[in-house]
Amino acid sequence: MPASDPARSVAPGLTGRIAALVARARAAQRIAEGHDQARTDELVAAAGWAIMEPARNRELAELAVADTGIGNVEDKVRKNHRKTLGLLRDLQGARSVGVIAEDPARGLVEIARPVGVVCAVTPSTNPAATPANKIINALKGRNAVIVAPSPKGWATAERLIEFVHAQFHRIGAPRDLVQLLPAPVDKAGTLELMRRCDLVVATGSQANVRAAYASGTPAFGVGAGNVAAIVDESAEADADIEAAAERITLSKTFDNATSCSSENSLVLLDAVYDRVVAALRRRGAALLDAAQRARLQALMWPEGKLSPAVIGQSAAVIAGRAGLAEAAAAKPSMLLVEESANAIGAGHPFSGEKLSPVLALYRAADFDEAARIVERLYAWQGAGHSVGLHSRRPERALQLGLALPVARVIVNQAHCIATGGSFDNGLPFSLSMGCGTWGRNNFSDNLTYRHYLNITRIAVPIAENVPSEAQVFGAFFAKYGRGP
Repeated sequence: MPASDPARSVAPGLTGRIAALVARARAAQRIAEGHDQARTDELVAAAGWAIMEPARNRELAELAVADTGIGNVEDKVRKNHRKTLGLLRDLQGARSVGVIAEDPARGLVEIARPVGVVCAVTPSTNPAATPANKIINALKGRNAVIVAPSPKGWATAERLIEFVHAQFHRIGAPRDLVQLLPAPVDKAGTLELMRRCDLVVATGSQANVRAAYASGTPAFGVGAGNVAAIVDESAEADADIEAAAERITLSKTFDNATSCSSENSLVLLDAVYDRVVAALRRRGAALLDAAQRARLQALMWPEGKLSPAVIGQSAAVIAGRAGLAEAAAAKPSMLLVEESANAIGAGHPFSGEKLSPVLALYRAADFDEAARIVERLYAWQGAGHSVGLHSRRPERALQLGLALPVARVIVNQAHCIATGGSFDNGLPFSLSMGCGTWGRNNFSDNLTYRHYLNITRIAVPIAENVPSEAQVFGAFFAKYGRGP
């Protein structure tokens, strides 16, 4: 990057302050590196209790909404609690110190080692839950972590880390294991921190993710969200329709759809289209006509870019700001806009991520067409993330998993709750979901403590196992011959 790039124009004195932060983190990390598993798990519990204690949880949720203007308090309270509790459940009993795996048959032993100092880049949409998740995972690996929040989320992150330090004081742990990039947070300061740390874990805007990858420091970053969900014709019973509508409504309205895992498009087969829309409307969804849709589009993309006026706002607030007085007065749960199967791409903004309780509806003649619509949506935006499926036919999930560019197929669940791990599925609890090379990421898992570890492997001699030529090439030669 050229020296004249504004991202390198670090404010006077900030370089020194960031260097001092990292130096203190390294000193604290050297202490943590000597901890055994029991002491390491005490630090994890302390950081978890810092956010999960009910009064602190509510304070952080209220502060997050007040400072960012995004989402709603009650859902943030639930998110702070459930995501942290689930993560702590996943980490309970997990080995992250010393020998963590032995395979005598292969003569291998795995030893967990820290990565060092982690730069945790976090978004304004989850200014408490995401930093807490990254702090806990980093501590599980005996690392130090420095949080680089969004400017809007800085005060919430500061309060969270104050709570973590108070818990560390109770157990005699070094407070410099968890630190915060000083305000005012800007791109230059965040990039400087990225360069000085040993690992960057970036969640949030694609600009932040690209900066993390370009920082010269090893990095995990997440892809863009633009989740689509399919309701197929097998969900034809009244109970199936109602269950699908209930799950979609819960997912799309949770925290005012701030999650990258909230549905942005719903692809409904002809056989169930009208009934699903009716079920959504019974749950408060407002189906907009052409004139209302045009006013909503003008509000949401005034200059071709998604407006902060709608991000993380309730459907009623968005309708009011769009001048849809009648719809706003009804206090809708979400706003529905109908799209044609080919209305996808740059000229059709409703086909992209909306970060608000606005849902685009697509109609498909059959399941194959539904899958093609989703494929086109992801060719435009959201490749690699996940797809939702509401169906009674298990083979449909396998079909999507084999064909679509997605890292997760979420079946018959509230999508935004399920993708990051849930108590009723087997995915790891996380607030950072990799999208693989489809989403220009270097991993396709839910980010876990294992991503915060270096693994040393000891290999000892075992009985030699050299295959014969026939074992390796037998089937090939039988079909094609030995050739020239």
